[in-house]
Amino acid sequence: MKQVLALILGGGRGARLFPLTHLRAKPAVPIAGKYRLIDVPISNCLHADIRRIYVLTQFNSASLNRHVAETYRMDLFSRGFVEILAAEQTPDNPNWFQGTADAVRQAARHFIYHDAEYYLILAGDQIYRMDYTAMIEEHVDRRADITIAAQPVTPGEAQAMGIFRFDAGGQIVGFEEKPSAERLNTIGSSIPAGSRFMQTAPDKPFVASMGVYVFTRDVLLESIERHAGVDFGHEIIPAALGARRVNAYLFRDYWQDVGTVESFYDANIMLTRHRAPFSFYDPHRPVFTRPRFLPGSHLNECTVDQAVIAEGCYVDKSTVSQSIVGIRTRVGDGCRISRSVLLGADFYEHDDDAPIHDGGGPEMGIGAGSILDRVIVDKNARIGRGVRLTNESGVENADGDGYHIRNGIIIVPKWGVVPEGTVA
Repeated sequence: MKQVLALILGGGRGARLFPLTHLRAKPAVPIAGKYRLIDVPISNCLHADIRRIYVLTQFNSASLNRHVAETYRMDLFSRGFVEILAAEQTPDNPNWFQGTADAVRQAARHFIYHDAEYYLILAGDQIYRMDYTAMIEEHVDRRADITIAAQPVTPGEAQAMGIFRFDAGGQIVGFEEKPSAERLNTIGSSIPAGSRFMQTAPDKPFVASMGVYVFTRDVLLESIERHAGVDFGHEIIPAALGARRVNAYLFRDYWQDVGTVESFYDANIMLTRHRAPFSFYDPHRPVFTRPRFLPGSHLNECTVDQAVIAEGCYVDKSTVSQSIVGIRTRVGDGCRISRSVLLGADFYEHDDDAPIHDGGGPEMGIGAGSILDRVIVDKNARIGRGVRLTNESGVENADGDGYHIRNGIIIVPKWGVVPEGTVA
């Protein structure tokens, strides 16, 4: 894959993931207790021997920049790199990135001088394990100008995604964003009968874009230069249909776009299930992240079922079920944690280099006797003793003292403090 250069998009404000994106970019959001979302596409690239990778960042990018710089260091004798391309104002363009295509357009002056025949464009906030080599080889074999990774979906799923329509040869000839149920009934299927390129199950008659693209070099550079569109999915790709050879690469494995609080929560809880559809336990294609050299977790008289507990945690006489417990999490005596996602902490409270706790509130972690059900606790949060976060009244959206509720899920933000005895 020496002729491929990867561009990973850092995303915009990520408003639908608030408050998880209040202090960080979407790709920097922790996942599965010890990873960050950006680790997934970078790891997929490295397993495909794609060693030249740019990460395009703009909004709340400090922690993302730091994670990439501290994690992905190529050796001195390799031409490979994983580098940040941050949004910048220039003499000929004073604007920040306006969308996915505009980000690539503005960053082009940094990557066009690399010897690359193909550009692989990826999102930084998706969970999946894909062999990019197979996708790129199919792009070359079919002499495509643009290849788009796509998934077969049900009619219900299609209403929330952008779906393709194909000709008999498998080329994409139409794109419809979030079609209504009535429109889907009219279409019936986005795949022509007898197509040998698009074979899907009967319950998944539509094919939706995953937002993963392979562009032949000249096609990408001409597209972003000649077309003023700022987004690939809404403008650049539709404009290419009929003018370019645009093919789909069918991907049938697990894929999740982590763009909302609900999808983030569901993706984490999925990881706690036996034989989950996606697993970080892959001996051949592991997901890489920053090594932290933490001790093993200490569980004292605990009951744990269907849970993922990262390293460096201390859990005391508590029950944990269907939950993710992130690095360095401290859970006090007698807690009950179920169907929850704890993102952990950046440091131990009594570390000499850590910010000093003033003693006026709860210590970092989960206070003794607290009950959490269907809660996301962001990093470095402090939950007092006897707190009950269960949303028994079924509130959909609200803001409380030290917490938020979105889509019925309680979220304690990064550095958040929930006072002792709080009930929500």
